[in-house]
Amino acid sequence: MGFVRIIAGDFGGRRLKTPATDKVRPTADRVREAWFSILQRPLRGARVLDLYAGCGALGLEALSRGAVTADFVEIHRLALAALKANVAALKVQDRTVIHRMDALAFAERLHPGQYDVAFADPPYASGQAARLVAVFRVTPFARIVSIEHAADQPIPGDDTRRYGDSAITFIYAP
Repeated sequence: MGFVRIIAGDFGGRRLKTPATDKVRPTADRVREAWFSILQRPLRGARVLDLYAGCGALGLEALSRGAVTADFVEIHRLALAALKANVAALKVQDRTVIHRMDALAFAERLHPGQYDVAFADPPYASGQAARLVAVFRVTPFARIVSIEHAADQPIPGDDTRRYGDSAITFIYAP
């Protein structure tokens, strides 16, 4: 297992376990830092959803920065083990729920406004980022959805920021 760290907030500097697999690609620190500086205000007191959660770095960073709850959705066995270990290490079991299922299938079951902020970091080559946008357009399950994707594979959204070969697209509920 490797490590990523929580950048700021209550758990700033804490290291998170990452699964020993090439199937999970943790978001780079500098990308997460930029991502969270954009979402700083909406995170305070927020109900957060972390789709394609991996080791939970995005949702746990959100909790560290003032979100009240975080739901994590992950299907990969090794990622789930790292996620559960990280939730336990930070002692946030009472503020988190882990769902073991496909993230797109989970999103399709949601209701409008169920979350305040949603994060998604789907596998770059999967086409799931664009499919998630389509699901959100039908059912805006959060006030803000932000999706990490390959910079050379744009997806429709309201605001896209590029960081090297990664990009984050923000989509706001109508």
